[in-house]
Amino acid sequence: MSWRGSAQRFSAVALLIVGMAGCTSDPGRTTGTIFNPQEVPLEAFEAEQIFERGEFELTRNRPDDAAFYFAEIERLYPYSDWARRALIMQAFSYHQDQDYPNSRSAAQRFIDFYPDDDDAAYAQYLLALSYYDQIDEVGRDQGLTFQALQALRQTIERYPDSEYARSSILKFDLAFDHLAGKEMEIGRYYLRRDHFAAAINRFRVVVEDFQTTSHTPEALHRLVEAYLSLGLTDQAQTAAAILGYNYQSTVWYQDSFALLTGQGLRPEATGDGWLGQVYRQTVRGEWL
Repeated sequence: MSWRGSAQRFSAVALLIVGMAGCTSDPGRTTGTIFNPQEVPLEAFEAEQIFERGEFELTRNRPDDAAFYFAEIERLYPYSDWARRALIMQAFSYHQDQDYPNSRSAAQRFIDFYPDDDDAAYAQYLLALSYYDQIDEVGRDQGLTFQALQALRQTIERYPDSEYARSSILKFDLAFDHLAGKEMEIGRYYLRRDHFAAAINRFRVVVEDFQTTSHTPEALHRLVEAYLSLGLTDQAQTAAAILGYNYQSTVWYQDSFALLTGQGLRPEATGDGWLGQVYRQTVRGEWL
C-alpha cells in the first residue's frame, strides 16, 4: 500500500486510538498492551502498531512525533515492507514539520533503496519540494533556487507520466522566474547608482537566458535606459525595437518609446552588437 493509501486510513486509525485512550491520563497515548511506549519499550510493539501510531500523530498535527515513530520502524524492522512504507511517510512527516534537511534525506534514501517503487516519484517530488519550499524573497541567496530547479527537472524527466510531473513543471517555471527576478534586482541596484556597464550585464542575462520569464520586458526597457545614459544610441534603439516587436502593449515599451522620441530617436534595429543578434534571431528568425 502506498503512502496515499496510508493517508486514507488516518481518520479510522485516529478514532480507534482515541477510543483506546479514554482511561489514560494522557489522551495522546494508548493504554495497556496496545500502545504505551511510556510503560512498554518500543521494541515490544509490532511494526504495524508503530506505523499506526505515526499515522495518529499526523492526525494530531504533530508531524515531528510522527516522523519519530516512522523512523523507529526503519530502525527496528529494516528491510521489511513496513520499513519501506514508513520511510516515505517519514519523508512526508518531516516535510510537514518543515524539517527540510531530514525530509530530503529520507526521500533520497527511499529513491536509493526503492527506485522502482510506485512511490519513488513522490519521493523525488518531496526531495524537490524540500528545496522549493525554502525559496525566500528575491533578495536572498539563490543557491536553493538552483537546487530546486535541478530536483524539479529530475522529477519531470524521470517520472514524466506521474501525477507530480505537471506540478513540478509549474514550480520549475516559478523558480526560473524567481532567478530572473534576482538578476533584475541586482541590475536595478547598479542602474540607480549609475554603474551602467554592470547593470547592462545583468539585464543581458535576463534577455539571453531568461527570455521566457515575466521580467524580459522590463529588462529590455532598462537596457534602453542604460545604453542611452552611456550614449550608445544604436543599442538603445535595438533594445526598444525588440521590446516593441514582442511587448508593444506593455508600459515598458511606452516608457522606452518616450525616452527615444524625447531624444529624436525611434525604435529600430541598428548596429552589430549582441542585441542586433537577438533581434535577428527573435524577430527575423535568422537563427532557424
